[in-house]
Amino acid sequence: MTIGLAHAELIAVLTAVTGGDPRVMTVRSGDALPSGPFELGHRTLQSGLREWIQEQTAHPVGYLEQLYTFADRDRNNEILGGRTISISYLGLVREQAAPGGGTPGWHGWYEYLPWEDHRGGRPAMLDDIAARLTSWIEEDAMRRGQRRRRADFDFGLNGAAWNEDLVLQRYELLYEAGLVAEAGCDLKHNFGRSMFADHRRILATGMARLRAKIKYRPVVFELMPENFTLLQLQKTVEALAGLTLHKQNFRRLIEQQELVEETGGTESETGGRPAKLFRFRRAVLEEREFAGTKLPLSRN
Repeated sequence: MTIGLAHAELIAVLTAVTGGDPRVMTVRSGDALPSGPFELGHRTLQSGLREWIQEQTAHPVGYLEQLYTFADRDRNNEILGGRTISISYLGLVREQAAPGGGTPGWHGWYEYLPWEDHRGGRPAMLDDIAARLTSWIEEDAMRRGQRRRRADFDFGLNGAAWNEDLVLQRYELLYEAGLVAEAGCDLKHNFGRSMFADHRRILATGMARLRAKIKYRPVVFELMPENFTLLQLQKTVEALAGLTLHKQNFRRLIEQQELVEETGGTESETGGRPAKLFRFRRAVLEEREFAGTKLPLSRN
């Protein structure tokens, strides 16, 4: 679809959690997200997106929600051959092999944004990021204070708290500071794996949306098997948040919110005592927008 001299492109951030790690569906051997132009023959934006996903990845898609529309004039116009309006969507799926024609494959979130994974503690990479941001801050005496406040707030530096929801703000700051390849930096100064055009920026948007949303909507069940243990549920939430959660607090709030019910079955975990199997309560499945339902993100 052409709008003036601009083109409308549909882009999908398809997310799954497999083996305790959040993953994203990619094409072009991991360099891009599934995408394609919105055409007049498409009945709706979502139907157009589903058609492109099916063509490129052959992967079934259930849950979809619109993320954001990107239309910056000064980013990636040369790469895309003119100004492009990118309409992005977040999709939640369970990982399956993708035999489509766009060289599809699953890659970990943290391959592209490795500073976002704090499950094993504060990533050592943040020290290098902080040093390079400090050099960038000192380059502009007029805006030095403003740049320092942004860096501290976004990356939790100099005593500021880490906020897992600020995924997009952190990527945008690295872009502005010329510390990602998409901004034209020297590849040896690039942090994380780069992607085509603004696709890593769109991935960051999807990550931020999902991290925020699991705190007030039970969308995590879209990523879970029908039956699961509470440990499996906790590990999935931790994978998405990039944080380690307090086990007892997590289980207490799950019980208080009445999100799950026992199936009567058990499953052995890590060779220990069999753990009870749960499923999401029917009311939760029927009321996906149930107000007030949230998952706990209290840290250890």
